[in-house]
Amino acid sequence: MNLSRRQLLAASTAASASLALPGVAAATTTASPSVVRRDRPGLPSGIATGDVTSQSAIVWSRTDRRARLVVDLTSHGRFDKAIRLRGPITGPDADFTAQLPLRGLRPGQQYDYRVAFEDEYGRRGETQTGSFSTPGRNRGVSFVWTGDTAGQGWGINPDFGGMIAYKAMHDTRPDFFLHSGDNIYADGPLQAEVVLADGTVWKNVVTEEVAKVAETLAEYRGRYKYNLLDDNVRAFNADVPIVSQWDDHETVNNWYPGEILTDTRYTEKRVDVLAARARQAFLEYLPMEHPGGRDRIYRKVSYGPLLDVFCLDMRTYRDKNPAPGVAGDVAILGEEQANWLVREVAASKATWKVIASDMPIGLLVPDGTEIEAVANGLAGAPGGREHEIAWVLSQFKRRKVRNTIWLTADVHYCAAHHYDPSRAAFTDFDPFWEIVAGPINAGTFGPNTLDPTFGPKLEFVKAADFPNQPPSDGNQFFGHVEIDPRTEVFTTSLRDLYGKVLWSKDLNPAH
Repeated sequence: MNLSRRQLLAASTAASASLALPGVAAATTTASPSVVRRDRPGLPSGIATGDVTSQSAIVWSRTDRRARLVVDLTSHGRFDKAIRLRGPITGPDADFTAQLPLRGLRPGQQYDYRVAFEDEYGRRGETQTGSFSTPGRNRGVSFVWTGDTAGQGWGINPDFGGMIAYKAMHDTRPDFFLHSGDNIYADGPLQAEVVLADGTVWKNVVTEEVAKVAETLAEYRGRYKYNLLDDNVRAFNADVPIVSQWDDHETVNNWYPGEILTDTRYTEKRVDVLAARARQAFLEYLPMEHPGGRDRIYRKVSYGPLLDVFCLDMRTYRDKNPAPGVAGDVAILGEEQANWLVREVAASKATWKVIASDMPIGLLVPDGTEIEAVANGLAGAPGGREHEIAWVLSQFKRRKVRNTIWLTADVHYCAAHHYDPSRAAFTDFDPFWEIVAGPINAGTFGPNTLDPTFGPKLEFVKAADFPNQPPSDGNQFFGHVEIDPRTEVFTTSLRDLYGKVLWSKDLNPAH
């Protein structure tokens, strides 16, 4: 098997060295059959991987009792020759979730993995299998991206087949999935039935945790568990590694640090308290690396010589949402993150640098009479949050960064924007693209107003026929990217609920 047993076992030992569980047998390479035993640990939320690179990955799962995560790892489906890796023990403090980092993987290799949990008597419970591939030289890269899952009252509808857009993404066989934020809608309660405009009824699966706005840690966790009830989502997660970002709805709509809510649905009004609980649930349920510390969400995920993905966090470090006319600097990235972005993008050796932005930079996104995203809707020089983005763009130009493309979601429709200084009020930057996707299972809206400061041109848009259009009307969107290993051409497309290509563009790399 093309796998370094010594390196992988060292990683596994490091992950579990301080977590002794009495009665657990020693690791072997013999896997038990896939049998569900009610008296043994189950896998109620499926399995997943995240932040896969050429030499590493994170395996995630959740069980239903105190138990140790066990992963059998092999290549080409040969579980009779698998290496068994012991992960951490999980319990109620982590809502029975567990993650195991894998190190020393081989670049350009497909891996198959099997997950189970061992109870205190060393008995393995339910098993599930999945796969992932590590990037390598002479291999192309493909991925999908979108945002906005289970929002505006549209949850899992079994009569509709559940969250079927996840199946459409799965059918493209991508190397990974970039979720651009709003993984859950903690502030959007679900009702059992919603009467549609044509008189038909949308029927949601409803659990206790999704029937009200999330305030407690258990309620935030319950939102992630809810999405994982969907068969399409679980099947997708098993085969497609996720690269996760967060935005506002993982906590509460349009939040910023220090905010005090006036929403009467909430008994806890302090957003900082809610955000801490929301962050814990986010980090428990989404597998990811933490190169800057456990609580830091912004990071780089390297996907071989063709692609680096720079995941932003436009929520944690922002200032209060400003009025449109504020001229001074207003943070959305914060100084430390903005410096990190410029430094890391400039140092990247990858052909393409994807800036995974959880909010669009050119679309006006209001928060009542204030500004929620970057654009302030005013012509002329940058103002408010536009200052930080202007600085980043000018630094990219100054450092001769090539082949950046901004991918985003948030606004619940799909669009393609081309930015050019020849059309802009602020001109100190090189041309680039911003592609917008989403929602994936939420209400459709838009289109929003384009701000002229950075010279955007609308190349394509597909939006709602009316506000909060349901998923059953077909206006759900995701983006797809494929990078050719020979030509390095970056082919991006926007697709609908069923995977139909609505718009496509070939981007040639500059050298």
